Amino acid sequence: MTFFALFGHFANFMAPALVMAALLWAVPRLRRNARAVRYRPAVEWSVLAGVGVLVLLAGLVVFGRDGKMVTYAALVLAQGSLGWWMRR
Repeated sequence: MTFFALFGHFANFMAPALVMAALLWAVPRLRRNARAVRYRPAVEWSVLAGVGVLVLLAGLVVFGRDGKMVTYAALVLAQGSLGWWMRR
């Protein structure tokens, strides 16, 4: 496997967590009556993305393969709960 193929696999593995973190970071900021932000934007996005990648890694370890719907449901639940907690 070449370096570029390995990079492609790793990027596609992390893509759901990174996109979900970007959505959870950006969408509340688009609302007019959004609450004040407690954390800096880079910190908020990094924590959301990090938790998402950890959930995906846990799903890979537990189920032995990537792409299980239970893992994606856990990703949405974990990142959504964390985003809500960070925003209060």
